[in-house]
Amino acid sequence: MSNQQKMNFCKVLVLVSLITVSACASNHKTLDRSITGPQVIVNPESIRLGVVKLLGTKIAFVELKPTNIVFEGSGFKPKDSIFITLTGPNQTKVVLADATIQPDGNFKAEVSKLTKITEILRADAGFEIKEKYEEFIILTQPPIPEGVYTVKVTCMSSDLTAETKLAVKGPTLFNRMMDWLGKKKGKIQDRRVKQKIPVP
Repeated sequence: MSNQQKMNFCKVLVLVSLITVSACASNHKTLDRSITGPQVIVNPESIRLGVVKLLGTKIAFVELKPTNIVFEGSGFKPKDSIFITLTGPNQTKVVLADATIQPDGNFKAEVSKLTKITEILRADAGFEIKEKYEEFIILTQPPIPEGVYTVKVTCMSSDLTAETKLAVKGPTLFNRMMDWLGKKKGKIQDRRVKQKIPVP
């Protein structure tokens, strides 16, 4: 398959995927107001490990929005500070966000782009200035493993905690095609060492 054929296939795949996504209603989780103690929720409840899918970027003919990972909680002590960790397969543990508790005991914290790059994708951010400023992602190792992770809120000044779940899934075919396009356009640089299988 030539590069032009691949580009045409990608265009069709993007259109089909966008139609499918727009046809599916998103399940946005909300805090349970009947709970007076500490609680935490995350939206979305599952994420994909595709680079373009997670970070969002404009590649060729389409601009994809990033996956915004947002934590919300209630039932905490006002003015306390919290941090949010993700614990899962292969003893993986990363800190994803922090926040200050509001006077009503609530908080809202979104995972930053840099945190998604360094902690979830385990990659690096790079840039160069030629005709204009250009940012790109440098892949140096595999991302965090797929699986179901425990999201835990830990307070700095009290022993209050709360937990929920976040599913981390591998990239779909569409995600892989968008990452392939990202590499072709220089938005993604894959510097991971390919493992050589010894010949018997």
